[in-house]
Amino acid sequence: MDKIIPSASEINQMGQTSFRNGNFAAAAQSFQEAARLYSESGDALMAAEVANNCSVAFLKNGDPQQALDLAQGTDEIFAGAGDTYRQGLSFGNQAAAWETLGRYEEALICYQRSSELLKNHPDHDTRAAVLQNLSALQMRMGKQMEAMATMDTALDNKSRLSLKERFLKKLLRIPFRMLGSKE
Repeated sequence: MDKIIPSASEINQMGQTSFRNGNFAAAAQSFQEAARLYSESGDALMAAEVANNCSVAFLKNGDPQQALDLAQGTDEIFAGAGDTYRQGLSFGNQAAAWETLGRYEEALICYQRSSELLKNHPDHDTRAAVLQNLSALQMRMGKQMEAMATMDTALDNKSRLSLKERFLKKLLRIPFRMLGSKE
């Protein structure tokens, strides 16, 4: 009897299921295999997409170096295809890995690239999340004014603000009014 070998798509789906269930190690393993199969079949875009999913799974599983290794270079594949949205996501994944590794300058650069690439995309909430991460990193790096400005931009990009975020938005108006830079 012949053994049925799952396709890259089926393995990718198994990875998605494992990820949703919080089994990040199994998700990473499935995503790695799916990326390998997509790459072998010549589908560089899907291989890069799945490598980014794998990167997130490794990061959530506590392996930021492996996460970084998988995400690096995928931005170039997406750039070559003119896919600025996925290119922006790739830079966001790289930034998160750099940040977890304690390499804040590299993370800062990647978050900024991600934000710029996502600026004109209709999914403003994704850019808002990147900007919120960038703001937290800027704060950690002692760049308080930049962090406040970045957070203000992040909140402007969100489609819906929570009560906490609305309160934060009002608080951010105070220093900007004092500086005369925003109303």
